[in-house]
Amino acid sequence: MAMPAVAAPPAKVDLATPLGVRQAARAGAITGATADMANGHVQGNLAILPKDLAAEFLRFCQLNPKPCPIIGMSEPGSPRIPTLGADLDIRTDLPRYRIWRDGRLVDEPTDITAHWRDDLVAFVIGCSFSFEEALRADGLPLRHIELGRNVAMWRTSIACVPAGRFAGPLVVSMRPFTPADAIRAIQITSRFPSVHGAPVHIGLPEAIGIRDITRPDYGDRSEVRAGELPVFWACGVTPQAVIAAAKPAFAITHAPGAMLVTDLRNSRLAVL
Repeated sequence: MAMPAVAAPPAKVDLATPLGVRQAARAGAITGATADMANGHVQGNLAILPKDLAAEFLRFCQLNPKPCPIIGMSEPGSPRIPTLGADLDIRTDLPRYRIWRDGRLVDEPTDITAHWRDDLVAFVIGCSFSFEEALRADGLPLRHIELGRNVAMWRTSIACVPAGRFAGPLVVSMRPFTPADAIRAIQITSRFPSVHGAPVHIGLPEAIGIRDITRPDYGDRSEVRAGELPVFWACGVTPQAVIAAAKPAFAITHAPGAMLVTDLRNSRLAVL
């Protein structure tokens, strides 16, 4: 099913708005991480699979809501998800994608129009960038933002609950905090279950299979300074580790940190 492209971007775009970020990605003006863009708006991880795998993947997400909270899903063959943005095209509006064949990463394009098929279903999964806004609003520092880097992420020894052909390790993201700030971070992120919620682990990275805290599997190296604890949250990059383990013939994901910026407000995701 051929779908028309969304409107071409203007000469100048506003990275403070979700539409502006999507237009910049569409034009190839941004190709990396979207952290600190369109503050106040929900960003999402992406997983795209053929229709014959979609039901199993949906079940996998339902069984693993911490790493895979679904905030949007397309109809088969459609690159639109109107609930996330009226002017939104899954094929063009992320800065960078990953193409997977038989569980192997084969390409990282900035546009997947040439790879789009009538049987593909897109899943948009909640992202920790949403709860980061709440952390910063409370005055908690975020090291990767301070350093101008992507957040650090690791595959762990924690197994996800399997569903059909989908099984694999939980991926976590890490933010270092002092013990007092870590307690506050737990309280704040617990209010955002649709974007990973509270941490899954604090301290002792080796207890969850992380051998070297200085060498992340995804994203950029962070710093855990004296007096700080590494705090780990379930991460929406988990589907990429699961796709690598399940080895489907074809799949598409976002490149870690290069998210879909939606029109949803982060404040709408908070629970009392």
